Amino acid sequence: MKTRFRPLAATAALLLTAGAATAAPSFVNGLTLDGSWLDLSGGSSVNNGRLGYFSDLYYDPNRREWWALSDRGPGGGTLDYDTRLQRFTVDVNQTSGEISNFRLLQTLVFRDGNGLAFNGKAPATGGVLGNSLDPEGLVVNPRNGNFLVSDEYGPSLLEFDRNGRLVRRYTVPDNLVPRVGATVDYLSTPPTLISGREPNRGLEGLAISPDGRYAFAMLQDGTIQDGWTSSGRPLHSRIVKFDTSTGKAVAQYAYRLQGSGQGRGISALVAINDHEFLVLERNNRGVGVPDANLASPDKKVFQIDLSAATDVTGLDLNDAGTGFTAVTKTATPFLDLAAAGTLQAALGNVSPEKWEGLAIGPKLADGSFLMLAGTDNDYSVTQNGTGTQFDVYIKPGAGTVSRIQCDIGTYDHCITVNSNGSLGPAVAPGFDTTGYTLLPAVLNAYKVSAGDLPGYLAPVPEPGTWALMAGGLVGLGALSRRRAKPAG
Repeated sequence: MKTRFRPLAATAALLLTAGAATAAPSFVNGLTLDGSWLDLSGGSSVNNGRLGYFSDLYYDPNRREWWALSDRGPGGGTLDYDTRLQRFTVDVNQTSGEISNFRLLQTLVFRDGNGLAFNGKAPATGGVLGNSLDPEGLVVNPRNGNFLVSDEYGPSLLEFDRNGRLVRRYTVPDNLVPRVGATVDYLSTPPTLISGREPNRGLEGLAISPDGRYAFAMLQDGTIQDGWTSSGRPLHSRIVKFDTSTGKAVAQYAYRLQGSGQGRGISALVAINDHEFLVLERNNRGVGVPDANLASPDKKVFQIDLSAATDVTGLDLNDAGTGFTAVTKTATPFLDLAAAGTLQAALGNVSPEKWEGLAIGPKLADGSFLMLAGTDNDYSVTQNGTGTQFDVYIKPGAGTVSRIQCDIGTYDHCITVNSNGSLGPAVAPGFDTTGYTLLPAVLNAYKVSAGDLPGYLAPVPEPGTWALMAGGLVGLGALSRRRAKPAG
């Protein structure tokens, strides 16, 4: 079959600019990023080198670095994959906040103390317990510069040094550990599993207090004992407060989700200060993999306050919210990531499915802050029940998206994908594929006034970084940006 797929060009990724900036936070512009790019790990194929985008985002003001977390890999937890972390840069207009020219600078592979790479293969599909990792949340501890990474599988909270080498494992609270009866069980699913996190819905969001003293890790949704049933998940998730000096949990707080719709859960947690945070909630509707259903996208960011919340460490939560006080949550969203006027023409002006990364960036010239939000495009890959992988291509229209999936890397044996995610007929030889492209990732820029974040505190300067910030590291960063080339 002759094909004419058109990958997105890095230099042409800038798509939209907001027409008005009267309300803050205000959308500035968005980039769509090519699904075929390779990272800098040295890999050359989809399963060892295709760039995994924004499972989370973090801006390190001490080094003036942007970091992006890739998740468990393109196999959806069924294949071996060395989990990793990406350092990138974007050009920023200091007046408008407009971003452009996304460039990858570094890829770090997570390794244990023996140098063995952490693997994205799930325990339930043969992954090695303790070495399986589905990284979902990322922060840099300003006290020592180390990376903290939250994991869905365990759930786990891990600390890595600047080379990606494991430093230590935090102690996960007992009520989050999955069990069948009194036995720890990482392989079973509910209702056999009667307590702990639901499989692959463990610690998702991660934030750190400005002084680096506490880390806050958040479950994607509640534990099984918090009200899981075969027809729905609990309406309360948990935020676990860890002391970074001991690696042990010191409190837990209940967070009420907006509802129990399809795929409902949290995707990101961002610290404003030591008790106020931003929480990104989303459902699984929109342009994504493998479900192509575009209906009712719900991707909202809420501001919360832990000050008056009950420590629920020893409590089982209930949907009625009785017996405890949940965190205070704004009734009006801080940000709507699926709002009209913020969506990309390259995705048919409909919302991507997986908004997962959120980060407060540097100050702009007028004292406002740049905020970035990013999507996880699942490496532009889907797989069937037997683990066979397919590249996912989309062709946007006016509020619609046509989809096909093809054999990895060959563009042959393509099949149409229906709007509900089911497979349609095979694509006939000679099918006109003009306008189709691998499913891209999206990176949106927002301008947030200081008045919208009145209590915001940036991370404290890491010990010994003042001199670096004043000259050396900033200069090195500028030099690396001049030398950097787009991945792929």
